[in-house]
Amino acid sequence: MSDALGRGITVTEIAAMDQPVDVTPETTAAFVGRTLRGPLNTPVLVKNVGEFRRRFGDSWPESGMGPAVHDFFEHGGTRLYIVRVANNARGAMICLPAEGSALVLRAVEPGSAETLRAAVDYDGVESDDLFNLTLQRVDSNTGHVLDQEYFQRVSYLKDSEQYVVDALLTSDMARVESPLPTHRPESTVGLEHGIGVEYVEASQAGADGNALSDYDLVGSRAASTGIFALDNVERFDVLYLPPVADGVDAGPTAALAAELYCRQRGALLITDPRPEWEDAEEAVAGLRGLGYASPYMLGYFPRIRDSRHPDSPPRPAGGAIAGLLAKLDALHGPWETLDQQGLGLKRHYRPAISLDEEDQVLLERSGLNSLVVDGTHRLRVSGDRTLARGTEPHRRQTKLPVQRLCLALNHAIDAATRWAVFERPGPRLAELVQAQVSASFIALFEHGALADANFDVACNVERAAGNGPHAIELLLSFTPAGCRYPLSFTLHQTVAGCRVTSTAFAPVHREPRPLTPPLVTPTAFA
Repeated sequence: MSDALGRGITVTEIAAMDQPVDVTPETTAAFVGRTLRGPLNTPVLVKNVGEFRRRFGDSWPESGMGPAVHDFFEHGGTRLYIVRVANNARGAMICLPAEGSALVLRAVEPGSAETLRAAVDYDGVESDDLFNLTLQRVDSNTGHVLDQEYFQRVSYLKDSEQYVVDALLTSDMARVESPLPTHRPESTVGLEHGIGVEYVEASQAGADGNALSDYDLVGSRAASTGIFALDNVERFDVLYLPPVADGVDAGPTAALAAELYCRQRGALLITDPRPEWEDAEEAVAGLRGLGYASPYMLGYFPRIRDSRHPDSPPRPAGGAIAGLLAKLDALHGPWETLDQQGLGLKRHYRPAISLDEEDQVLLERSGLNSLVVDGTHRLRVSGDRTLARGTEPHRRQTKLPVQRLCLALNHAIDAATRWAVFERPGPRLAELVQAQVSASFIALFEHGALADANFDVACNVERAAGNGPHAIELLLSFTPAGCRYPLSFTLHQTVAGCRVTSTAFAPVHREPRPLTPPLVTPTAFA
């Protein structure tokens, strides 16, 4: 495991000195894909299906995002970032008459489901260049007003301090578009009925654009688009790319770019089986052809069917698996197996292809987990493997619980020890950090996450030249439950971020480590 836990351009909260290292925060997932409406390339946190519907619209045949979000929350997920991506989508346009010219407004959020309207009035206005502008976002099905913005005493004149173009730069709904008005927009008070304010509807509807390509999903780091929009998120644990259209999955280019991004961010990418894989042998051969081999990827086979819609084609279970991982972490911790009672898919889901024991062994050897029906007639994830597939550099990270424990621990220590780079360097600082991290390992051992209490934590404070900021280097060695040999990692903490690298050796303990009282109470890790 290597790589930087880069924090991107974010507002980072620094934990107070000597605070517990919480390795079981709420698991956060991120889905990147197409939606009916919503802000583009902006991570939005939703905590239930209702919030998703209000901000992004509901299920849509042109995207697999809606079903994936429903599956996530239905199977135990509680925190989900949605990143909306579009391909040549266009926002609706409103034209407000202005004595032979017009004030042209273009919706910030593109798409046919974004319904805006605007009104102009002169209430409280004394100057001939000023007007009041009201914008409303309306539910296209019910006509209910969802949001409203009011811009008071704005001007059409470029030299004015209340210039409408500048004022609308703060709007979440619309921007002013060329050609610019040469006169003040006409009042819409009594436009049709003689009394009250009348709203002007869009003269050009928004357009949803084309189906997403892999390049739309990947996006640009410089522009913070696609998956790189998540640079503005402090932490996420699971990434998933739902189908980009009905029956069309994200391609290998997007998956490999997302894997590299997860490697950099210390997250796990869920990959769906291809729809053309009809048995276990085809799945294994197809996986090799795609070149997926990473401890930062979770794969499974087969796809699933919904018994409530028997005529519908098989579809992916990635959203449901992301929800189950969140549920596992909340109930037991990331170091536990996903294959256990209480963590099955909903009863209406059935495997698209039945697997026997020989198929499961074949899939597991290739790093693919199996979706199989258990004794309670529930579909469960069996295998507990990452797609590291036994490669020598990652042979100890083929086990999913081990990899997820390492990712969670590195994130937690990173967040809990940031305070140290702002303190005065010296031996006392190293002792405090070492005691803080050691307490977390004691709590992990008491919760069954470690095979034994023989862990090592060594802290070194690296002084910078002159008056520059110092760095904190932590060498960690521990044996996760289910491992025969210890793992070792080095965390290099600086003001710019935390870099994590694996080491090729680990100290060997001949006597069990005594469990000294932790710096903080273990209840913080429950």
